[in-house]
Amino acid sequence: MAGAGYKLYATGDVLTAAQVNNYLQEQTVMVFADAAARTTALASVLAEGMISYLKDTNSTEYYSGSAWVAVGATSTSGLTLVKTQTIGSAVSSVAVTSAFSSTYDNYKITVSGGVASANNVLNLTLGSTSTGYYRFQINALYSVSTVGGSNGSNTASFYGAGLGSTNSLTGNFELQSPNLAKNTHFVGFAAGSSSTNEIYYPQGYLADTTQYTAFTLTTSTGTITGGTIRVYGYQNS
Repeated sequence: MAGAGYKLYATGDVLTAAQVNNYLQEQTVMVFADAAARTTALASVLAEGMISYLKDTNSTEYYSGSAWVAVGATSTSGLTLVKTQTIGSAVSSVAVTSAFSSTYDNYKITVSGGVASANNVLNLTLGSTSTGYYRFQINALYSVSTVGGSNGSNTASFYGAGLGSTNSLTGNFELQSPNLAKNTHFVGFAAGSSSTNEIYYPQGYLADTTQYTAFTLTTSTGTITGGTIRVYGYQNS
């Protein structure tokens, strides 16, 4: 079977024909289910120049000696698509796994292409954490010129990561340091496409130092259907 991953041989091991075929002849890169599986398999043998393929993100990466870098990515600037998540039908939450890793410090996330059962707000949680979110958002209705705002201290999620209506689903936000042992900072923008929707400028931080790999978007009410969540990593240098 091609793409057998990595095998560490010890002195005296018998090398079988299947192992020669699987690990040598048929395998140009090491194949893993996701970044976590790769980390487990290569924990004691990680070396500069190794190349791997991740099934969950369909990405090929090389190890630079300090981090896994997408093949073809430059060290100058730009965004790299890390993960694409399709939203299901009539769901109240969407979990996005394997979104963050040590490859990038900062991320941009977009939500587009779907609809909601009614006007609603998408709230953001990191991992399984449901406390410690500090936030503030500026908001306004299309129908009035008054600008409002609200805040939350030690809440269960970041509020306003996206907006839904019966004809659209939209979200555009950034996370700084979600996979570092630091507070995660959040800032975003969302503009609904209904006359009774609002425009949101949310921001905040999560007061812990957990190194997250996943996040969840949850509706304030009703459900969402269709559309795509895309996660992009900012090049570190």
